Amino acid sequence: MPTYNAQVTRANVPVPEDVSRDIIAAAPASSLALSTFRHVPMSTKTSKQPVLSALPSAFWVNGDTGLKQTTEAAWSNVIMTAEEVAALVPIPDALVDDTDIPLWDSIKPYLVEAVGRTVDDAAVWGVNKPASWTSPALVPGAIAAGNTVAAGSGKDLGADIAALAGKVAADGYAVDTFAGGAGYDWKLAGLRTTSGNPLFIGPTDPNLPGTIYGRPLREVRNGTFNATAAELLAYESDKFVVGVRQDITFDLFDQMVISDDTGKVIFNAPQQDSKVLRVVFRVGYAVANPVSRTSGDAATRFPAGVLTPAAA
Repeated sequence: MPTYNAQVTRANVPVPEDVSRDIIAAAPASSLALSTFRHVPMSTKTSKQPVLSALPSAFWVNGDTGLKQTTEAAWSNVIMTAEEVAALVPIPDALVDDTDIPLWDSIKPYLVEAVGRTVDDAAVWGVNKPASWTSPALVPGAIAAGNTVAAGSGKDLGADIAALAGKVAADGYAVDTFAGGAGYDWKLAGLRTTSGNPLFIGPTDPNLPGTIYGRPLREVRNGTFNATAAELLAYESDKFVVGVRQDITFDLFDQMVISDDTGKVIFNAPQQDSKVLRVVFRVGYAVANPVSRTSGDAATRFPAGVLTPAAA
């Protein structure tokens, strides 16, 4: 159900006489879609991206004076529509004054994380995907195209991952990114190739991804990875497009009235001596699924694959 009466209260914030300004909390996690998909700017709410839909052909010429044949190529438009992600955070002025915690600055990174979670849910998993986003989300699209391999179906996990990437390659795409849930790298740490080399190469910098078969493994730590639907994702990242109509912005209001979906006033900032922080992000999403020489069927062609959990 929509929420209109949530706010930060004294029950949510410690206000002792002496408190450190350092807040112990988990670092905000990045969005898989916003960190790995291709970004394009949108100058209007709706954008069209031409995608090759028919490939040209070439023909042998019969003899010295034979007639050369004609060929065609065709393009179709992928429509991308920007939709708005937003949230309001009301906090009473007295609470801001009485605590040494920098509330406004502290909450902003987690609002960015929350925006990324909403985008990942829609673009990666298809959860609450806007109706105007007509392209399939990454996981449902890969499953519908038949680009799945069940974990445990091969001789080992390494073979399963290779078979999955091979399915995407057979559609004419090159897997350049893997994605798994938090801690998936440790599941891979003990795997070895037939020559004894590690299958997964961990990063020297913990802020950088490790690699599987030389491709980066992104760990999804923002809580959106659905381990019951997928164990690992494999995809060609630039075929998944995020259109940015308006980047993430923050505005602080001291003259705002918040109402619910019936019009009833729930919160009145000036009357209740409060301010309201608003975060807004306008973003579109589309999948470019151009025709390839290896697969002309759009129904079974998709630039991603899913390693599904082993059957119980």
